[in-house]
Amino acid sequence: MKLGIVLFLFMLLVTGCIERGNIGAIEGKRVLFIIAHENFRDEELFDSMKVIKNAGGKVIICSTELSTAHGMKGGKIKPDILITDVNVSQYDAIIFIGGYGASIYFSNETALEIAKNAYQHDKIVGAICIAPCILAYSGILNGKNATVYPTEEYIDVIESNGANFINATVVKDGKIITARSPSAANDFAKAIINALS
Repeated sequence: MKLGIVLFLFMLLVTGCIERGNIGAIEGKRVLFIIAHENFRDEELFDSMKVIKNAGGKVIICSTELSTAHGMKGGKIKPDILITDVNVSQYDAIIFIGGYGASIYFSNETALEIAKNAYQHDKIVGAICIAPCILAYSGILNGKNATVYPTEEYIDVIESNGANFINATVVKDGKIITARSPSAANDFAKAIINALS
């Protein structure tokens, strides 16, 4: 009987139904997703959340309002916490989600301070799509390798704030993880899991 279960699990691993080292890899870790209240990018949030939850992580959603937030493609989610109430010490990772609504955080002092504090307290800090610009404006990308949604405007933002732009799907430099676009959401989440485990 035990041999049968072991063989079954082995077959699941071989066929890719279970990702090795993923299930339960970050059990109990708290991951804060910061989203724009309007026009966050759906896949970047929902796909990343799914991967993080499947690995045992606890996901907390943060925004500027507690009413239902809306994605660019029609997705909806109710935030758990206001950005003004974030205590960085309560989380293992702070993740900024893109979509064109994320630009509200480019000059938001609270968001920039959260990124800076998370970095200073040795947390995993992640951003995807245009959200790496938030990290750039906070000052934490100075001297770091990073990626961003590859338009001249966004590349210029991170480079003018000291980052070395890398044209790659996901870039990890120390505890900072950046990703290029919505299609990178799964790889982005896996990089976060690896960093947390």
